[in-house]
Amino acid sequence: MKPSLLVATISLAFVAAGCGQKDNQSQSSAAPAKAEASAPQAATSVEVTGGDNMKFSLTRIEAPANTDFKITLVNIGTQPKEVMGHNLVILKPGSDVNAYAAAALTAKANDYIPENLNDQVVAHTPLLGPRKSADITVNLPPGEYPYLCSFPAHAQVGMKGVLVVK
Repeated sequence: MKPSLLVATISLAFVAAGCGQKDNQSQSSAAPAKAEASAPQAATSVEVTGGDNMKFSLTRIEAPANTDFKITLVNIGTQPKEVMGHNLVILKPGSDVNAYAAAALTAKANDYIPENLNDQVVAHTPLLGPRKSADITVNLPPGEYPYLCSFPAHAQVGMKGVLVVK
């Protein structure tokens, strides 16, 4: 065999061996990236329904802290808004849900959101009629935020819950 052909063959073998190792290294380093990408992430939105039974579908919602989080309220009921409207009012931690609901009784003109207690409200949807929906987006620090439907008597029969932000 000619020396130049022998050198070329050996060189080609080294290059091929080096490429194979490089491919193995890139495959092994790519595997952790795939594992990270498929790791479960905190939800950034949730849908809550309320119907003619005066119950929310969720009485506990968990959200990530300091991240935009969307809550969609859907009124799945069939009765008119005037007799079975629903909203979702998120209050500050430590707020008295029952006191808020009692004050809401006199706030019909404001969709049962008592203006004198606005300092307790983090966010709220409008009052919804049947087959309507509304979104609210919050970005909150850690804590437990009570929420309720402020339509008369709804919170008293159980249309309330807690938004746990961690």
